[in-house]
Amino acid sequence: MLYEPVIGLEVHAELETKSKMFCPCPVVDATRAEPNVAVCPVCAGMPGVLPVLNRKAVEYGLRVALALKCEVMPVSIFARKNYFYPDLPKGYQISQYEQPLARQGHLDILTSQGERTIRIRRVHLEEDTGKLTHISSPGQAQTSMEQEGDKSAYSLVDLNRAGVPLVEIVTEPDFHSAEEVRAYAVALRSLLRYLGVNSGDMQKGVLRIEPNISVRPVGSPELGTRVEIKNLNSFRVLERAVTFEIQRQTEALQRGERIFQETRGWDDEQEITILQRRKETEDDYRYFPEPDLPPLVIDSQWLHQVQSGLPELPAERLQRFQGQYGLSAYDAGVLTAEMAVADYYERAVQSALTASPKMIANWVTGELFGWLNQVALSIDHSPVSPQSLAELADLLAQGEINQNTAKAILTEMLASGKPAGWIADQRGLRLVSDARVIAGWVSQVLHEHPEQVNSYLAGKETISGWFFGQVMRLAKNQADPEVLREELERQLHKLKGEKICEICHR
Repeated sequence: MLYEPVIGLEVHAELETKSKMFCPCPVVDATRAEPNVAVCPVCAGMPGVLPVLNRKAVEYGLRVALALKCEVMPVSIFARKNYFYPDLPKGYQISQYEQPLARQGHLDILTSQGERTIRIRRVHLEEDTGKLTHISSPGQAQTSMEQEGDKSAYSLVDLNRAGVPLVEIVTEPDFHSAEEVRAYAVALRSLLRYLGVNSGDMQKGVLRIEPNISVRPVGSPELGTRVEIKNLNSFRVLERAVTFEIQRQTEALQRGERIFQETRGWDDEQEITILQRRKETEDDYRYFPEPDLPPLVIDSQWLHQVQSGLPELPAERLQRFQGQYGLSAYDAGVLTAEMAVADYYERAVQSALTASPKMIANWVTGELFGWLNQVALSIDHSPVSPQSLAELADLLAQGEINQNTAKAILTEMLASGKPAGWIADQRGLRLVSDARVIAGWVSQVLHEHPEQVNSYLAGKETISGWFFGQVMRLAKNQADPEVLREELERQLHKLKGEKICEICHR
C-alpha cells in the first residue's frame, strides 16, 4: 500500500521588543547573558504580582498577522496554559488559544512543483519559557529548551528567557513533503525579518519550528495519527527530521504497527527522532481565561496605523524586481530573500550609469556573495558600498576594463575599500582603446612570428586566435578586445591580399 504524509507546522518566533511580554525586564541574549540577570517578581511567578501587556509586542504580532493576510480579531483573550514544568515558575504559560489575535491567513511558497498556497490557521501571542540545563553527572551538563523525561540527577533553570514575547504561527495541515516544509520555513523567516520583528537567528533559538506529521494511505480522506517534533532550529535539521519521521511512520504502518500520538525530539548525531512523551492534547494543558488580563481590543485606527507602516514584503518585491529590472524569478528570489541584500542591490542599480540591472545582479550574487560567505560577513558589513560596486560595473559596461580585470579590482576593493576607478588608474588597468596603439602591438606580434604568419597565409586561419592571445600578452591584457579583434583581422586580411598579389605577379 502506498502512503502519503500530511503535515502542519507550528512556528514560535521571539519578538524583538526591548522588554518582556508582561513585565519591564529587558530582553537579553539568552546565549550570552549570565543566568537569571533579567528576572523580576512578575516573570519569576511570585505571589500577588500582576502582568501588564507589552503594547509593542501586540503591534509586532499585528504586523505578522497583516503580512500573512490574516483576519485580525477585534477582541482576543489571553489564557493560562497549565502544565507543571520548572521552565515557567508560575506553573502555567500565558498564551492565546480559543480567541487568538488573528485567523485564516495564507503564505505563498515556491517549490520544484510550482507555487503553493499554505493556509494559516491562527496567529497568537504568548510568553516564552525559561531554559533548563540538565546535569547528568559531575562536570557534565546538557542544555535544552525542552527535554521531557530526562533522567538527569538535577536541573538548573535560567529565567532570562521566561516571559519574552512570542508570536506563534500555526498552519493548516497543507504540506505533503519535506521540501514544502522547508520552503515555507525559509519564506516565513524572510517575512519576519522584513517586518523587523524577529532576527531569524535560528541557532540562538529565536525562531523554532515544530512540525506535526501524520501518514495515511494515498487517497484516504482520514488523517493519520499525529506526531509532533519539538523545537527544530535550522532548515537542515527541519528537512531531515521531517524526512526521517515520514519514513519511520510509513515503514511502521507497512509492518502493521500502530502509530501513537506522541512528542518526539531530533537527535542530530544519530539523525533520528526520539520519543519524549506520549498523548499530548490540548485538554492536557487545561486552558482557561487569564483572570489578571482584560480582553485585548484592537480598534480600527490602530490596525490602520500598523497596516500603513508595513514595508514592501518579499513576494511583492520579488515580482517588482522581475518587472522593473528584467530579472529571472531565480535571480529576483535570491536578491529579495533578505531585505539588506535587496536594499543593497537597488542602491547599486540606482547609482549605475551604464551597467544593466542584470550585470549588477550577477556581481552581487556571484563575486560579492562568494567573498562575504568566505569571510562570514553579512552584506551590511561589506567594505564595498553599493555605489562602489556600481562604479566597477560601469567601468566594465563602458569597456574601460575587461571581466578578469574587474574581478581583480573587486578583490582589491574588498581588501582596501578603495574605489574601482582609483585602483584602475593607480595600477594602469584601464583598457587601451586607441586604434593606433593597438595597431602597433598587432604589427609587432605579426613581425616577430613569421612562421605562424606563413601558416595563416597557407590556409590555417584558426591560428588567428593564437595571434590574438599574443597581442593580449604584449598589451598585458589591457587592449580593448573589440578594437584588437578588428585591427588583427584588418592586418591579416592585408597580408593575405599582399600574398595573392605576389602570386599573381609571378
